[in-house]
Amino acid sequence: MCGRFTIAPLVDLFDRFHVAERVPLPLPRYNVAPSQEVPVVIREVGNRIVMMRWGLVPSWTKDEKTAGKPINARAETLAERPTFRESLRSRRCLVPATGFYEWKKVGNARAPHHIRRKGGELFAFAGLYDRWRSASGGELRTFTIITTEPNRTVSPLHDRMPAILREEDEGRWLGAGPLDPAALASMLAPYPDGMLEAYRVSPRVNSPAADGPDLVAPVQGAGLP
Repeated sequence: MCGRFTIAPLVDLFDRFHVAERVPLPLPRYNVAPSQEVPVVIREVGNRIVMMRWGLVPSWTKDEKTAGKPINARAETLAERPTFRESLRSRRCLVPATGFYEWKKVGNARAPHHIRRKGGELFAFAGLYDRWRSASGGELRTFTIITTEPNRTVSPLHDRMPAILREEDEGRWLGAGPLDPAALASMLAPYPDGMLEAYRVSPRVNSPAADGPDLVAPVQGAGLP
């Protein structure tokens, strides 16, 4: 699963995801939690950055307040679930990130760990999005992050991990129309072993209200694996 992630720094966001239109961006985020808004990349003619809320509300939902708002979608069952099926066909997105958190049981406590690319670069989770319109005509854009089997870096921490797209697959993921099962299986496979690192961080990240670069600093003495 993916329940918290980071997107900092944002300085290369436009160039990294081939976005021509420069729009105002939020501050870097070190502890993105469900129901919060973050920049998401979609394709409408060209690539665009749109602010969206984390937790999918399908367009056919009658009451946004009582909707389930799933933050994750299992790669293996996307085509079977009505909540995700239409978005998988035509509303795929990239969720830019620089890392994510998972918790490992240590004694009676759960120790948070930050997982990132070894160079700290921006990457993209495979995501799905939708637009929900209220009776008064207001529009809400929301997204969910797809999860897959963990690789060897993540498996000691959790039995799922976010589906991180290889950079060469990002354009195809954003493309129009459905993807065949073989393409989906390839793109949503666990991220290659050896490209990620995980290390223990401060329990301050447990609070969704906490933010700041200190949250991704390794716990003194824990170091990197």
